[in-house]
Amino acid sequence: MLRLTLFLSTIITALYSYSQSDPKAMMLERASKLRLNTPYTPPPGDPLSHHASGYAKVICSAVFITGLEPDFAAEHVGYFTAPYAQRANLSTPKVDFNEKSVTVVSPSGIVRKAIYTGDQGCVTLPENKVALYYNPLKVSKNLPDADKTLWPMGDVLPDKNTPKGLNMDKVNEAVEAAFSAPDAHTAAFVVTYKGRIVGERYADGITQSTPLESWSMGKSLSATIMGILIQRKVYTLDQYAPVPEWQSKGDPRSKIRISDIMHMSSGLYCRAPQDPDYDATLGYPDHLYLYTGGVNSFQYAANLPQQWQPNTVGRYRNSDPVLINYLNRLGIEKLKYNYHSFPQKALFDKIGIRTMVMETDPYGNFLTQGYEFASARDWSRLGNLYLQDGIWNGKRILPVGFTQFVSTVAKPWKEDGRPIYGGLFWINGDGKLPIPKESYMMLGAGGQSVTIIPSHHLVIVRLGHFKGSAKGQETLEAAYKLLLEAVNN
Repeated sequence: MLRLTLFLSTIITALYSYSQSDPKAMMLERASKLRLNTPYTPPPGDPLSHHASGYAKVICSAVFITGLEPDFAAEHVGYFTAPYAQRANLSTPKVDFNEKSVTVVSPSGIVRKAIYTGDQGCVTLPENKVALYYNPLKVSKNLPDADKTLWPMGDVLPDKNTPKGLNMDKVNEAVEAAFSAPDAHTAAFVVTYKGRIVGERYADGITQSTPLESWSMGKSLSATIMGILIQRKVYTLDQYAPVPEWQSKGDPRSKIRISDIMHMSSGLYCRAPQDPDYDATLGYPDHLYLYTGGVNSFQYAANLPQQWQPNTVGRYRNSDPVLINYLNRLGIEKLKYNYHSFPQKALFDKIGIRTMVMETDPYGNFLTQGYEFASARDWSRLGNLYLQDGIWNGKRILPVGFTQFVSTVAKPWKEDGRPIYGGLFWINGDGKLPIPKESYMMLGAGGQSVTIIPSHHLVIVRLGHFKGSAKGQETLEAAYKLLLEAVNN
């Protein structure tokens, strides 16, 4: 008996020691201890129907926004909401160029249709439905002719004299590195130094004005709209989030702050494939359903229960940026502005962005946790707004301290042992990327990125077709190293 007790004690000690040396084990143990006794209910519906929804939307956007051929799109883009392996289980997308729609049918006969709306991009309809629940809006732009206007408000570049403190040979090498691997499927690469374009290249068929799949870089765009509303005194970061569904007496979610949501630490129970403890057997993940469900995404996210207390555990889940978009809509309408035109008027017109398409759910709610398209130059403009501390042409667009907030590691993520996330921006806090630790990024699935390196005055944009994401990361890191060498601080 004594020997058995000693043996078990040794095993327990060893397991504990292992958990203390294994960051993931420590993170999961911490989350388990903090977890609330909350039951989980998966999203309704057939997963193949949801895959069909994602597939129809991906092809619709690729064809009618980016201008890709349907066959190329089916092979190369948008695996996130329509996994490549699942596409073989679905019908071939039927592209209707007259109606500007795409239809995909599941094996059980469920029809999922995406329609091109114009300025709200492509929208997936609910199962077997043929119409939206809102009227799309034509968004007007108040910008000068880009071909006659100097960068950054237009596309005319100044003379090509080498900027001081920059080795252009290294910059050119970096651009070549970004395109060095054909299987990376890099589509666009733009480098700015002190706000000036110093390196730029596009794949065949892609131009400086081509809107490309951007995915979760839209989360940082959603944060930017929130920043504008904070600057206009609609919200503060530290206030409790005024989500209508949380205002009943005794609702614990009423104590979730806007900053908690921005930090991806609301604690809401929203399963995501990126979760360290993700269990696929629990059903289709909410994280994806918020794209593909064809439901009112704001209501769905707002009605999720709590898995953890707010500001305790950091998890990368779409519920939080969806709720930021919800608050954005409430704030914009409180100001008596049109919801769908506000981003163009309040942000894009001010910094020269012409190509951004922000897509919606069938109810007209922006799904810019990942459904948005823009050119590399336009993403570069947004990156430079942050490099300039939220100031553009001497005018403050984002509030004082906002860029510091989004680029500072959130406390719950740090306590989880993952110093990689701030305020809907990623941070190189673990030093895994060959750039300074204080660098921060807009990142999207499939290898999309805007990297802001304040110490070197650099903004680096890399966009590519989803199929090349892994190799694309390798080429980007090679370009990073060369660009840091190019800057003589």
